[in-house]
Amino acid sequence: MIKIVSVALFLLSFSISAKAQYSSLNAHSHNDYDHSSPFYGVYLNHFGSIEADVWAIDGNLFVAHHRSEIKPEKIIDSLYIHPIVKTFRQNGNKAWHNSPSAYQLLIDIKTDVEPALTLLIEKLKKFPDVFDPSVNANAIRVVISGNRPAPSGFKNYPQFIFFDGKLNTKYDGRQLERIALFSENMKKFTIWNGRGPIPEKEETRLKQVIDSVHHINKKS
Repeated sequence: MIKIVSVALFLLSFSISAKAQYSSLNAHSHNDYDHSSPFYGVYLNHFGSIEADVWAIDGNLFVAHHRSEIKPEKIIDSLYIHPIVKTFRQNGNKAWHNSPSAYQLLIDIKTDVEPALTLLIEKLKKFPDVFDPSVNANAIRVVISGNRPAPSGFKNYPQFIFFDGKLNTKYDGRQLERIALFSENMKKFTIWNGRGPIPEKEETRLKQVIDSVHHINKKS
């Protein structure tokens, strides 16, 4: 997702491409854990991408945008992992019972890569039928964003873990296989604030970036 301050180009990439057909599966949700019904609100609306910010503290993963917002009850297990597992299994081992589509769970690591990523993996490994595509082709794709290992370190993590790519980073063939999408700060490309039309030159530049990502069969 070319992360234009979180939701970013994920939404923009289809708003400037008039010929394509899109649905809520193209939408990305961030900070929905601030709402009264985390996960379920966006899940029931068939969002294709759900993002959670996590902080590794004292052996657990807390969900919050800022460290000051951390609350004991807001952990990754209860807010996301368990609801995902429950709905997935209720639907016959797929995301939605009435759709062949799936969604991705994007985890934005706010603290150091380790031990945060290993803590997350240990939690997900308990449910291979839900999170491991080698076990179930319908599995939920888990993508790591925020603080993530260097590309050379991708191989140190299970194959069911994917990563958010950076546009200015070079990846070899195997590393690129582990990239699920590319993200970047929108301010690097435009001063547009979401109001009114995008300036033509900036729209052209954004489209070129998006097309370059799609050209290698990755999401933006």
